[in-house]
Amino acid sequence: MEWTGSRRTVLLTAGLSLLTAACNGNGDGGGGGGGGGDGDGERSPFTGRVGAGEKVLAVKIDNVEAARPHTGLQKADIVYIEQVEAGLTRIVAVFASSLPSLVGPVRSARESDLELLRQFDHPGLAYSGASSEVRLKVESAPLAALFPGRVREAYVRKGDRPAPHNLYLRPGRALDSDAASDVGAPGDIGFRFGSAPAGGRKTRGRTVEFQAARYSFDWSAEKKRWLVSMDGRPASTTDAGRLEAATVVVQYVQISDSASPLTETVGSGRALVLRDGKEYEARWKRPSESDGTEFTDADGKRLPFARGQVWVALAPDD
Repeated sequence: MEWTGSRRTVLLTAGLSLLTAACNGNGDGGGGGGGGGDGDGERSPFTGRVGAGEKVLAVKIDNVEAARPHTGLQKADIVYIEQVEAGLTRIVAVFASSLPSLVGPVRSARESDLELLRQFDHPGLAYSGASSEVRLKVESAPLAALFPGRVREAYVRKGDRPAPHNLYLRPGRALDSDAASDVGAPGDIGFRFGSAPAGGRKTRGRTVEFQAARYSFDWSAEKKRWLVSMDGRPASTTDAGRLEAATVVVQYVQISDSASPLTETVGSGRALVLRDGKEYEARWKRPSESDGTEFTDADGKRLPFARGQVWVALAPDD
């Protein structure tokens, strides 16, 4: 067979394209590539999947039994669990790559939210209200405060639940409002994504205990996801069934013991990272509020997450 110069050029170009795709890890699965936050501009720095979104929206979500099942939570990129008063918990759901038509129920903000969200640069924060002290801090924080009094058209109350567990947000309307005109785009917050690292311990699941709340994450080999339970019951949504996570991070933090607990997410400490049916001992580090949070292994190397939704339980370091 005679190989012309043009044919050699085509084959060489095709080979280079395949090599580039392999290096970039263009699949949405847990393996391959560094994922979001490591220079791959097409991927989300929050999930490692293709499609980052244009604006970052955090929503403060109620999580007592009367608030369940939730709506829209399955489309969050990151789900944070925070301790609040009486040892109960609330959720901070971070959306960017995909927005549900409705999310909630929405509840009030806490001071812990402001420290946590500073690493997202200038996000929108949707919440139902706040104490006078927290309200002043929210108004001066580098974020867009998207509460009902400012974006009334973005909120709706549903009649199938009693107040205060019946307030829901229309995320699209909130982000289209004038109040959200300066909301920032997704950026590097320290997460890395890629193939599972060596080591780790096989586990069927992990339970995280708060004073008055309990979360379980059980590995499903069939779905290749961690199935979420809350207070001993499967956690589901009204619009997408069972809640599932690709990666679960148990980040052990200091929580002040006061009337309104403050979760400290700046500093360093120990962590567990659950992915692909294993758990990995890790360390977390966040030097300042404007820095992202890095998770590293025993050798100080960045510990990659599986691509997909990430749950971060900000658990008390007793």
